[in-house]
Amino acid sequence: MESQAEKKCIVCNASHNEVPVTRFEYKESVFYICPQHIPVLIHDPQKLVGLIPDAQNLNAG
Repeated sequence: MESQAEKKCIVCNASHNEVPVTRFEYKESVFYICPQHIPVLIHDPQKLVGLIPDAQNLNAG
């Protein structure tokens, strides 16, 4: 079970106690991202290199 402390945006580290975060799964792992950074995930995933595995292989939508 996930601890509450792990629910932080992968980009800005804002916790779910500060902002809403959305859970997503990729490569058998669970990540969270805040609404401000969802566009990064969709349109500029190269900015996630080093934050999620194989981000360099993601294509912008």
